[in-house]
Amino acid sequence: MSTPQNVAVNGSRLWQSLMDMAQIGATPKGGVCRLALTDLDKQGRDLFVRWCEEAGCTVSVDRMGNIFARRPGRDDSLPPVIMGSHLDSQPTGGKYDGVYGVLAGLEVVRSLNDMNYVTEAPVEVAVWTNEEGSRFAPAMVSSGVFAGVFDLDYGLSRADLDGKTMGEELARIGYAGDREVGGRKVGAYFEAHIEQGPILEIEGKTIGVVTDCQGQRWYEITFTGQEAHAGPTPMVRRKDALLGAARVVDAVNRIGMKYGPLACATVGLMQIHPNSRNVIPGRVFFTVDFRHPDDGILAAMDGELRAEVERIAGGIGLETDFQQIWYYAPIKFDESCVAAVRKGVERTGHSFRDIVSGAGHDACYLSKVAPTAMVFIPCIDGISHNEVEETTPEWSTAGCEVLLHAVLDRANAMAEQVKAPA
Repeated sequence: MSTPQNVAVNGSRLWQSLMDMAQIGATPKGGVCRLALTDLDKQGRDLFVRWCEEAGCTVSVDRMGNIFARRPGRDDSLPPVIMGSHLDSQPTGGKYDGVYGVLAGLEVVRSLNDMNYVTEAPVEVAVWTNEEGSRFAPAMVSSGVFAGVFDLDYGLSRADLDGKTMGEELARIGYAGDREVGGRKVGAYFEAHIEQGPILEIEGKTIGVVTDCQGQRWYEITFTGQEAHAGPTPMVRRKDALLGAARVVDAVNRIGMKYGPLACATVGLMQIHPNSRNVIPGRVFFTVDFRHPDDGILAAMDGELRAEVERIAGGIGLETDFQQIWYYAPIKFDESCVAAVRKGVERTGHSFRDIVSGAGHDACYLSKVAPTAMVFIPCIDGISHNEVEETTPEWSTAGCEVLLHAVLDRANAMAEQVKAPA
């Protein structure tokens, strides 16, 4: 089936939807705080569901709280083409991270409605629960359950720092759905997203055609020493857990610099006990985040971290609890879906470049069960996970246009594949 003439999206409607959603959890600096499965996350979900139902979609929710809004196809027995991302944010997050991919998918549906166009295969828009991992670790856990990377019990048992589990919080906000998680065929998956880095803007490109996503390893480390009075305790007799953690922070940075420019190494969370100004810290919990597009280098970084932690803890006399809580290898996206994105760029005439994602996305796990690709748009100064995160209406519209063309390409191609002789 051919692509309809004069294909277009309503960029101003998309932008207004982004601004309306940004009012939920708005922060003083212009960002948002919608942590996963909080009351604010529920408000964002409720608004999305209402918009989808107004667009004629059938909405369902699975047991991990993933939301699916379905627009039927001419042959509704065909596996759907799914677009999506997430609505949860970082504590000091921006207005576009995740939500752009969700609302760009909704705008594709609305634009198809405007054109009275029926795709051959059904089209769905998905909201994945707890993509950020800022409240419940690890990140992308619900798309991971969908893809069979984690089992359902593991996903529902993830707890925040207060001990509240995802299962409990899903029930509390009314999004503990009854649909099974995954286990169904997906024709293709596309995720639109801000780049979260500076490359597109620096090079003056409007679209990033994402070919790969780098691998990640997340660690949780606890150093236990001995609490003691900050005054009478001689320096040479101290077992200072915070001193050990500080030395690991420096080591993490050195490892990242050693394997640059593609390596990223971060300590982003730390809890100090007893956290008193005149007590030597006896216990410190902290996290480490390693990323690299080469799995061999990621493994080398892992080995160096383990050696450094052992050396540092031994030198101070600290006990160590070292856990790698999350790992996935670098991802190469499906060639046919990447080609569909490139076709969309050609048809819309936007400037583009191929790009590797430096961040993790739900698309990484979806790629294990469905042909998958991503569409990037620039963000100003490459800033993300920050309240000042920003893009432009023009870039927003451009990415949605490319997404629409890619979805049409795959949704209609599946019908042709079914008709083709074996």
